[in-house]
Amino acid sequence: MIVLVTGAAGFIGFHTILTLLKQGQHVVGVDNLTDYYDVTLKEARLGRLLAHENFSFIKADIADKKAMSDLAERHPDVTHIIHLAAQAGVRYSLINPYAYTHANVDGQLVMMETARKFAHLQHMMYASSSSVYGTNTKLPFSVDDRTDTPVSLYAATKKSVEMMAHSYAHMFRLPLTGLRFFTVYGPWGRPDMSAFIFVKKILDGEPIPVFNNGEMRRDFTYIDDIVAGILGGLDKPPAGSNAAPHRVYNIGNHKSEPLMRFISLIEEALGVKAEIDFLPMQPGDVKETYADIDATTRDFGFVPSTSIDQGIPKFVAWYKSYHDL
Repeated sequence: MIVLVTGAAGFIGFHTILTLLKQGQHVVGVDNLTDYYDVTLKEARLGRLLAHENFSFIKADIADKKAMSDLAERHPDVTHIIHLAAQAGVRYSLINPYAYTHANVDGQLVMMETARKFAHLQHMMYASSSSVYGTNTKLPFSVDDRTDTPVSLYAATKKSVEMMAHSYAHMFRLPLTGLRFFTVYGPWGRPDMSAFIFVKKILDGEPIPVFNNGEMRRDFTYIDDIVAGILGGLDKPPAGSNAAPHRVYNIGNHKSEPLMRFISLIEEALGVKAEIDFLPMQPGDVKETYADIDATTRDFGFVPSTSIDQGIPKFVAWYKSYHDL
């Protein structure tokens, strides 16, 4: 198996590649090291990957048609693609919307066209998001629910990605699987995510921003469970005898946790009480997320095993170690 992973220096990409390398797989990683957040964190992740002989890295923008075409020529034996590169974050889409159409929409198109060049390709998986559920109020969120009411541009681009994938699966019989990730956290996480923000501000003695006056719930999913969900389906491409070989799954913890409980576990792990700045709901945000994972468990054998009671202390321990605290 030779796996092409985009977003190699990103949070989920880094952990996914590490696991693949431990399994003895050969991995080609792609990342353009965008400065959306601290590049030194991405470089630190990448440095760990480059220590493995079965890993090769290409610095490139996945929306760059020529760069991806050149990659396909240099690595013609790729058998699987895990496409994780994207412009993430609901709030940043209010500031720089064009970054989302470039990375998420154009990038998805280029990657599917690239996938068509690999003669031995068996399966392409790609990242979607729980944000596609938009104004849906039926809980838990099921992959059978309607997803045509996005409340942010980020969500709209992720829904576009799914629709584009279905069309390519139908037209070209390209086996594609979309993964709707639910609020991922853990060691080596993104600085724009709540766990990272809260820990940093608490340790710096600053108030933490808590939206909707704390009346929020999230299906917080630990990174190891996310990776297990991805790799559980990697060698299980969708069948497509009649229908398009395309499917979408939720990858979540199947537990909707109160945000304030999440914060209390961070306080407990740090041994510091947080000063909280309660704020109104942020534009583009949703009050609650909760993943129905029945299909993922049935088809991938996916069973998340890390609660926030276990995961938060692990993240805090990594944060302190990484920052020499």
